[in-house]
Amino acid sequence: MTGAPRPAGPLLLGVRHHGPGSARAVGAALEAARPRAVLIEGPPEGDALLPLAADEQMRPPVALLAHAVDDPGRAAFWPLAGFSPEWVAIRWALANDVPVRFIDLPAAHSLAMTEKEEEGRRAASEDSGEAAPAPAPVDPIGVLAETAGYDDPERWWEDVVEHRAHDGAPADPLAAFAALGEAMTALREVYGDGGHPRDAVREACMRIQLRTARKEFDDDVAVVCGAWHVPALRARATLAADRALLKGLPKVKTELTWVPWTHRRLARHSGYGAGIDSPGWYAHLFASPDRPVERWMTKVAGLLRDEDRFVSSAHVIEAVRLAATLAAMRGRPLAGLSEATDAVRAVMCEGSDVPLALVRDRLIVGGTLGEVPDTAPAVPLQRDLTRSQRTLRLKPEASERDIELDLRKDTDAARGRLLHRLRILGVGWGEPTEGRGSTGTFRESWRLCWEPELYVRVAEAGIWGTTVLSAATARAESDALSATALADVTALAERCLLAGLPDALPVVMRVLADRAALDTDVGHLADALPSLARSLRYGDVRSTDTAALGEVAAGLAERICVGLPPACTGLDDEGAAALRRQVDGVHTAIGLLAGAVPANADGLRERWRAVLHKLAARDTVAGVIRGRAARLLLDDGHLEQDDAARLMGLALSPGTPPADAAAWIEGFVGGAAGGGMLLVHDERLLALVDTWLSGVSPDTFTDVLPLLRRTFSAYESGVRRTLGELVRRGPAAGGGHAAAAAPGGTTAPGFGPVLDGPRADAVVPVLRLLLGPDTEAESGTEAEGHENTEEPLGATG
Repeated sequence: MTGAPRPAGPLLLGVRHHGPGSARAVGAALEAARPRAVLIEGPPEGDALLPLAADEQMRPPVALLAHAVDDPGRAAFWPLAGFSPEWVAIRWALANDVPVRFIDLPAAHSLAMTEKEEEGRRAASEDSGEAAPAPAPVDPIGVLAETAGYDDPERWWEDVVEHRAHDGAPADPLAAFAALGEAMTALREVYGDGGHPRDAVREACMRIQLRTARKEFDDDVAVVCGAWHVPALRARATLAADRALLKGLPKVKTELTWVPWTHRRLARHSGYGAGIDSPGWYAHLFASPDRPVERWMTKVAGLLRDEDRFVSSAHVIEAVRLAATLAAMRGRPLAGLSEATDAVRAVMCEGSDVPLALVRDRLIVGGTLGEVPDTAPAVPLQRDLTRSQRTLRLKPEASERDIELDLRKDTDAARGRLLHRLRILGVGWGEPTEGRGSTGTFRESWRLCWEPELYVRVAEAGIWGTTVLSAATARAESDALSATALADVTALAERCLLAGLPDALPVVMRVLADRAALDTDVGHLADALPSLARSLRYGDVRSTDTAALGEVAAGLAERICVGLPPACTGLDDEGAAALRRQVDGVHTAIGLLAGAVPANADGLRERWRAVLHKLAARDTVAGVIRGRAARLLLDDGHLEQDDAARLMGLALSPGTPPADAAAWIEGFVGGAAGGGMLLVHDERLLALVDTWLSGVSPDTFTDVLPLLRRTFSAYESGVRRTLGELVRRGPAAGGGHAAAAAPGGTTAPGFGPVLDGPRADAVVPVLRLLLGPDTEAESGTEAEGHENTEEPLGATG
């Protein structure tokens, strides 16, 4: 096949990065001109990686990743989609055995210049006392669109490039590039570098590479670059002048590789600096040989049907007609994305933006994740991670997905350890979530989402080791030795248990014991205890020895019991609120410790119970803490209903400042689970609150209202409605809601004075059906010693 006639000199194909119209035109131009070499805007260090683009395992979107060897966090991406002109040019050259090279500024210089520019901006900011505003760069597509009378650059681009021919193949494949080059020349004459000062250096490097290629291939070369650079490559500049611009540039040692990319990431401004709003739509345009709107509407209909929405063939036909009508009314050559979206909203979504948001997320943007071949360069840690992902059948995906792990199964347990180890390394592939099923220690729930930036995080973590296990162990040991807060060390101990890092745990435990012995701040101890107590639950399922943890945790709990009452006096509102949260955490933690350290269980519970009684009775303790202590005792059955009413009556007496009384109410019925239901079922407590609130003066009421609103707004709407009805109705006549008398005290309304054994026994078969007959298999070794228990469920109540 002979090439089409073209002007002498190199063939400059100015494109829009990630533009399907440009990509299609580049393919046609290269096929017509058949150049002897192809030069592409990109880092020259990537030349050795170009042959991988022909590998069958390489599926775009992908990106060239360059990072500094000494500082992997200093990195840059050059993303390429299947509809990127650069990708089309690379694939054409490899398919036709034509040499292909990158000609942009080397990544070794660009990464070093980025760091230097950041240092310069920081210095300027420090000198001026405020951040120096960066000049807004010129958007050439936006300027051309505005000149043509368009208010939307994307719409202008679609009309003049994507829709310039119905079949996507113009008669002259070079005409569009010539017109776009002339337009960019005019813009460069007005705007210069357009707010991109580094472009002068980049374009000097491109000209030097272009001169070399022209000599080597007798001027028969094609250059694929951003249209903005075409005038600079045509400009007459001497070799000496270009070399002078490159002289003295900073430089760092770099490594490059291919990494998978996503359509979602293409929708952001990164890499080539040409973020696009609708990569999924552009991929569709590039892949559709004909009737793009009809094919698009079919895709939308399929998506909505999968979501159980009724969409028929008639809907598709009508949507296509409406899109064409809208395009004609708006004077557009063909229906574009805006017309297609308006038609989908009106016809398939019945005017609602809710299903349209799904179309936008799944199709217009899309969550496609590319693939790279195994032969692509990678740091050893990345290779180990990839092997683990395949072994555990845990494939990285760009879209969010939730998984449930049963830690009694070997594969699920290994998956959980991998995810926890990556979190220690700062690779946030998964985030723990609240599970929908059991909350026992044998289950974990995760939300997974793989972002391309995680490849950089893996490269950064490579300094800790060559495998995920060794790297996480080294990182945990380092974090333990550098930690300054006791809570940080206890949280790290918990993470080490979850991640299965037996070699790191001794170091963490030694640091934990040292920090715990030296720290005398009760607040620090209270912050540290909950995570330590949670860690003690993991030994059963994960076969981890937690005896040393138990000793440290018990010691912390004893010191908290001694130091907490004095620490609860003389607090301001903010300090009291913080300490109240710590009391909640310690209360839960001691409940866990009592089960995990049975040798000291009774004594620990008694000491903590005594602490709560002290807090509830002392007037010098902040009201919110006194109220919470009373509530915790009441919930555990260690405070009689009459005593709770007495404490509330004292707290809400006329002599108590209204703000303190409101704080006591917040501690007693706010935040804790079931606080609203407590008032619903015990009208004595509700009457006390109602009587106190009715007696607050108008001036004081304004001061306590925000606190009360915060307390009661946390209740569910049904609870608030019931409380309102009870207050409106007033006290029940004849004591219908009064507490029933019982030997030794009173009981809550609605409950009998004594336990009804037969009624309690009746629920046991249902519980066994729900929980399963094999209790030991469900709860691990926690069930040991209970298999032969035949007591009725309510017998110990």
